[in-house]
Amino acid sequence: MTTIDRAAVPGPQTLARLADWLAVGVAVSLPWSTSAAGIFVVLWLVAALPTLNVAAVRRELLTPAGGLPVLLWALAVVGMLWADVTWKERLAGLDSFHRLLFVPVLLAHFRRSANGIWVLYGFFASVAGVLLASWVLALTPGLSWRGKQFGIPVKDYVLQSEDFLLCAIVALERGFAAHRARQRRSLLVFFALALLFLANVTFIALGRTTLLVAPVLFLMLGWRLYGLKGAVGAIVLGCVVGASVWFESPYLRDRMDRSVAEFEAYRTSDALNSTGMHLEFLRKSLTFIAVAPVIGHGTGSIPEQFRGTVSADAGSASVASVNPHNQIFAVAIQLGLAGALILVAMWIAHLMLFRGGSFIDWIGLIVVVQNVVSSLVNSHLFDFTQGWIYIFGVGVAGGMVLRQRDLAQAAVLAAKP
Repeated sequence: MTTIDRAAVPGPQTLARLADWLAVGVAVSLPWSTSAAGIFVVLWLVAALPTLNVAAVRRELLTPAGGLPVLLWALAVVGMLWADVTWKERLAGLDSFHRLLFVPVLLAHFRRSANGIWVLYGFFASVAGVLLASWVLALTPGLSWRGKQFGIPVKDYVLQSEDFLLCAIVALERGFAAHRARQRRSLLVFFALALLFLANVTFIALGRTTLLVAPVLFLMLGWRLYGLKGAVGAIVLGCVVGASVWFESPYLRDRMDRSVAEFEAYRTSDALNSTGMHLEFLRKSLTFIAVAPVIGHGTGSIPEQFRGTVSADAGSASVASVNPHNQIFAVAIQLGLAGALILVAMWIAHLMLFRGGSFIDWIGLIVVVQNVVSSLVNSHLFDFTQGWIYIFGVGVAGGMVLRQRDLAQAAVLAAKP
């Protein structure tokens, strides 16, 4: 009986392969379903942990890329001690930090796995599926199923436009790589996909965060392809294309006009609108940080801080937020400048992890840069989908980069007499 029971238990290699495909499941489900993605994340952890030895995880914990996320989590654990809120709120605040613990585990797993590329393929294919559904909804108004809203089959326009921009940048880079390799068919496919992604963002569903991130990513793409000339070319081309799109897209002009009108309404009368609320949250966040600048108000204290400043007026100041819409502020309110410095150091460490010139380095780099730039106006590390895209993007691509470096080093050592 004991022999049968042991034979029925999957071995480490089987569990490692299972973990690879569960990671693909995470990547495929993230653009579509929060529930499915959460289930795949838990299953991946259950499958991966038994296959990792302590030394492999410790190696990642002792690096800035793997250790700083855990250090930020540890500070959040300690930060519960000085939070002047209920323990329920403290634990709820800590929930936002838990996903950081996955970074060293993902690095360790995909440092040894040869299947990380399938996770990246899975995410790109899944976002392409969302793109197809979006265009179908937009071009066939007679359908009984209308999705979330016009041109948005699932989730929301913020996430959709961010995912589409990320995949458009990847497709453009692959298109230029195909051009250099004289692979005409691949070139046409990638450029067509990039055009469809960007056209959807421009004419169907545009998040204002995407407008902030797009110039940075296009500048990086130009630099990657042709150095300084490419960066200058990206600026010139961006101005020309941007002007053309502005005149051709009533949707884009309407989005920008509304944002300007909302800002003016907030400035003159504190009218209640989206832009005004975001600005008010940022203004209040600065006052919260100024009160407790070193170690913050404690983990889980954000809702209570905003509740204490609610105004009886009908304007933006009357809204009690649980999100300052800035990642640095979201950490600093709770953990002070100590937490904010660890957060920034983590971002820098992840940028340095992808300092090479390979395609995988490029994927990791744009994932980190998109998160850093978008976090100026969002708390994306604490948002479910964007947060897990960052964690798995850094963890999977980072593990793959470390694997490439290990193999290259082993080849050099093997070539020595």
